[in-house]
Amino acid sequence: MTSSSPAPGGQFEVSDDGVLVRDSSTPVLVLSVDGQYVWSLTPERDGEAVGDGTLVRWPGVLTRFLDGSATVTIADYEGEALFEEKVTLGTGEGAISIVDKEGHPLSVDKVGHLTRSFEATDESIRAEILEGTQRVLADLRDVVGVEAYLNYGALLGAIREGRMLGHDSDTDVCYLSKHTVPADIITESYAIERTMRGRGWSLLRMSGGDIKVLLEVSDGRKVHIDIFVAFYVPDADGEPVFYQLGNRSGRLRREAIVPVSTINLHGYDFPAPAEPEEMLAFIYGPQWRTPDPSFKYADPPAGVRRLDGWLRGFRTDMGFWTEFHNTHAGEIEGKESPFGTWVLEQLPDDAKVVDIGAGANSRDARYFARNGHQVHAVDFSRAAVAAIRRRANRSKLSLTVDQLILGELRSTLALGARLARDPHHLFARDLIGCLDGAARSQLWTLSKMALRPGGGKLYLEFAATGDDESLPTPEPEGLVRRVDPDLVRAEIEAAGGVIEHLEIVDGADMLGTPMPRVARLRASWPAPQDSAQPAAEGN
Repeated sequence: MTSSSPAPGGQFEVSDDGVLVRDSSTPVLVLSVDGQYVWSLTPERDGEAVGDGTLVRWPGVLTRFLDGSATVTIADYEGEALFEEKVTLGTGEGAISIVDKEGHPLSVDKVGHLTRSFEATDESIRAEILEGTQRVLADLRDVVGVEAYLNYGALLGAIREGRMLGHDSDTDVCYLSKHTVPADIITESYAIERTMRGRGWSLLRMSGGDIKVLLEVSDGRKVHIDIFVAFYVPDADGEPVFYQLGNRSGRLRREAIVPVSTINLHGYDFPAPAEPEEMLAFIYGPQWRTPDPSFKYADPPAGVRRLDGWLRGFRTDMGFWTEFHNTHAGEIEGKESPFGTWVLEQLPDDAKVVDIGAGANSRDARYFARNGHQVHAVDFSRAAVAAIRRRANRSKLSLTVDQLILGELRSTLALGARLARDPHHLFARDLIGCLDGAARSQLWTLSKMALRPGGGKLYLEFAATGDDESLPTPEPEGLVRRVDPDLVRAEIEAAGGVIEHLEIVDGADMLGTPMPRVARLRASWPAPQDSAQPAAEGN
């Protein structure tokens, strides 16, 4: 619902659906709630045609906050207000407040994550962030010995505005590797990680070429300083192509990077690319001098595929899953699922179980543990992994908990090697609908490694496709989809597995909403000489 909005036909309308823009000549709009910057949008890029205007829907990370009343302001980048009205959203009870648990203001960053921006950061904290970034660069250059430089938003702010960008939320540094072979680039990155840990830094590895420094500042939060690798790889004609995480690729002269120059940002000197303007044009395009807080990267798809394949695997939805688990973990019933009960009845008394995609609630993993089984719970989201550990500790249950990224071969093989030596059964509820074809292939690889040596079983439950086009979409929408059981059967059999049981039943999605047409499947991976396939039970 909307109240105190402009009369129909006005330039803007704000509703539960989002922001409706009519005849806007302003390409970039900045939205504030009660004076707090929240979100930037480009209607032509982010919206969809609806009636007599363009509707830009609220980012999913904001929707849980949009219940109550607040004064919404829509302005251009120069700060001229184009719309300012008190609106009421959701139930309309109370005031809308977009803050974290400590009351710090939050905003949506350029990759769609909810975070604290520099605009909402005290000057003393900003100084801590800049000093920490300066120390990271000094260690990379003077101790590790790589050509490291400030880059991305901090570089853009320094060159274009002489200050940090108000809508940015972290700092990024890059280093130019001398290597051109991905395996050597990864080896170098791990050596850098070991050295930086030895210097006392708290680090989180994001990929084979991306390390995140977790800088704890005095207001209690951990600020991220990304250390991205950059390198050249010759193309088919022998011409060097420049690659830089995250996801940049194309033509950039080496002379534009090294030898590094020096820039000053808020009184702090930083190493920078030799030609900062050329680097910024490479990253942000020829219009980089024009402020655009709603900017989104448009990376060459071929370059993204190469970087994912070489260094990273696929983590496209990780931030959205983190937000889902942080938001909805308390909404999921703590009792075991009917599928968990169905599987427990089939497990031997001494069976060990891996719950793949256990989720922040981890209700089935804890159910198996309460019934005397050794359980290893894994999930794609670090937020879910942390929540599982907290719940296990509160319940005094013995659970082994790890992160598993099925889009990364390194992550899959590491767990597969452990399970080949210590056989477990594999359990996955609502996982298949979250995976693309490449990640499903990794799941079958993991199953073969884990189940063949000890004769264990793979138990799957997922929302299945059907002839009825009105079948409801499982939640969370956009992150989970229905999957054809015949496709899953064919992929398992092509990977050497045997379908022992497949049936279609009524079930529920992750949030407990009733879900018709749910597939339950049991499969095994017998040794090749024992691969005669029995007929599947059920439908």
